Amino acid sequence: MADILMNKEQIMEIIPHRDPFLLIDEILELEVGMKVHARKYIKEDDFWFKGHFPGYPVTPGVLMVEMIAQAGAVCLLSKPEFKGKVGLFGGIDKAKFRRQVVPGDVLDIEVEMIRQRGPVGTGKAVASVGGEKAVSCEITFIIADKK
Repeated sequence: MADILMNKEQIMEIIPHRDPFLLIDEILELEVGMKVHARKYIKEDDFWFKGHFPGYPVTPGVLMVEMIAQAGAVCLLSKPEFKGKVGLFGGIDKAKFRRQVVPGDVLDIEVEMIRQRGPVGTGKAVASVGGEKAVSCEITFIIADKK
């Protein structure tokens, strides 16, 4: 098992998300502003399973994209010049959903920044379970003040 670089409390020092909408549990690797490897433990009591879908719990694709975005935000907002700011969606491209993610799964999320100009960056992302791709996409971030 990989060592944990950041736990939830340390993640909350970087991004403003809080429960129930803090959707990543750990950071395993981080190259500030370049790439990140985060992890989410999918639990039976995760809030979305009450309605998606009763008797057939599947993690919504849009929430997996949000998990990717939160991991990418940790990567960019760890840069000293972005401390105390917030990462917003600028775009989601090339999203593909390849596998259902269910309670008991461990979702490994990897985001690599492929472009950044000022407060705007694009990351290429893959989220997988046991090495099997669940989601891939490109996400564009806009770093903004919290005003």
